[in-house]
Amino acid sequence: MTVPKEHVVSKEKVLSDLEKFKNDDYIAWIGHATFIIKLGDTTIITDPVFSKNAGPLIFGPKRFVEPALNLREIPKIDLFLLTHNHYDHQDMMTIRRFPYKKAKVMLPLKLGKYFTRNGYRDVNEMDWYEEIKVNEKLKITFLPAVHWSKRSLTDTNKSLWGNFLIEYDGKKILFACDTGIGDIYKDLGNKYGPIDISFINIGAYNFYPMMPTKDKSTFHTNPEEALSIGRDLKSKKVIGMHWGTFVLSLEPIMEPLTRFKDNAEKYGFNKDDAVLFKIGQISKLNDIIE
Repeated sequence: MTVPKEHVVSKEKVLSDLEKFKNDDYIAWIGHATFIIKLGDTTIITDPVFSKNAGPLIFGPKRFVEPALNLREIPKIDLFLLTHNHYDHQDMMTIRRFPYKKAKVMLPLKLGKYFTRNGYRDVNEMDWYEEIKVNEKLKITFLPAVHWSKRSLTDTNKSLWGNFLIEYDGKKILFACDTGIGDIYKDLGNKYGPIDISFINIGAYNFYPMMPTKDKSTFHTNPEEALSIGRDLKSKKVIGMHWGTFVLSLEPIMEPLTRFKDNAEKYGFNKDDAVLFKIGQISKLNDIIE
């Protein structure tokens, strides 16, 4: 089981495209939920995971596709967004070794200690619906998601989790935490929509028989549910993420892509509006939105 080569960009091209687009606004997929998003003078990283496994120490699911870049190769990061504390999102090796600890960190309530004890100074814990204005063109709002938190046997739901709404120069981008489907997205769509681009998880949904229904998880959307959330958010484009890096569930590794594209029109999208990146792909923001 592996991701076909045509879905992975070579390291040489990734580095070349970073240089090519350095003066543009862009989105780059490093893998799983790790994206680099450049908006004007601010470069954002989301849920960076560069470890070989998603778990404590050497345990947990093994990575079977390398990150598009290693930590030494990523561009200067100004804003570090962390959605929640699960091991495939909050990666302590990455946090400890992160080369840009002067970056502003935004994360859910009760998670700041993981950063302050590792040398970060600008650490901002956020509650749902809290806003932080980064500069004249950029504002971040932390929003609810249908998910949970846990890193040990004793800390279930003792820290918060959520989605980030990124508002930049008249554009709206929603970066979804791992999330299940829920009516909250209709409320968010009415309050904050329309959204230009939503990043929504489309993998890790088949936990049968641990969960009673095949292809459906309470806390991860399947491809059709991701499209439904995009519709509820009044999103113009939906980027399918959270596939192709770690095997967390039982569906075939490439199944989410096919289902995501094939069902787009059932949820009011053109197929081109259901956007799939290759691992390592870098695209200009305006090329995605237009």
